[in-house]
Amino acid sequence: MKTKKTLIEDLINALTCLPGVGKKTAQRMTYYLLQRAKEDALNLSDVLKEVVSNTINCKSCRNLTQDELCDLCLDLNRNDEMLCIVESPADVFNIENSTNYKGKYFVLLGKLSPLDGIGPKEIGINLLDEKLSKGHINELILAVNSTVESDVTAHVISELALKYSIKVTRLAQGVPVGGELEYLDQYTLSKAFDKRTIY
Repeated sequence: MKTKKTLIEDLINALTCLPGVGKKTAQRMTYYLLQRAKEDALNLSDVLKEVVSNTINCKSCRNLTQDELCDLCLDLNRNDEMLCIVESPADVFNIENSTNYKGKYFVLLGKLSPLDGIGPKEIGINLLDEKLSKGHINELILAVNSTVESDVTAHVISELALKYSIKVTRLAQGVPVGGELEYLDQYTLSKAFDKRTIY
């Protein structure tokens, strides 16, 4: 049987899996939850278990959802002639809350990184190819991060779009080199989106 100390250490170690959470921050979170917010901690545990158990990737765009197709893909008011390519579901959330974009999405769930074993199949290039081949998409928006891997990914996708004579644009000014969309403020992302350029 585990001692209480071991259980506390287990929780501290578990919390360090979160981005930006080191040992000290995890320790503060753990003691806060145990000393001042036990009810909140139990609620967090229940919600986390429920969400993790019932969240899947949308069959069409690969965004996170509880159903086979997400709400954005099912929304008939969205423009299905525009397809925005993003690296993560967090990017979809940020764009939806920061811009007036009303097209559809495709989530790569990563970026090309051969050294890490992430190739075209892992980021769904085959699924994207299938989607583009249907012929109803007029503009493909590359809303990817400004890193070397993301630039390579954007290049591969733009070549794919050119095969189908689809106009390719990329987010404009305001996205710093090395920056990630998830951490941009709403104004910067909105301006970058509105002033996207031909790629």
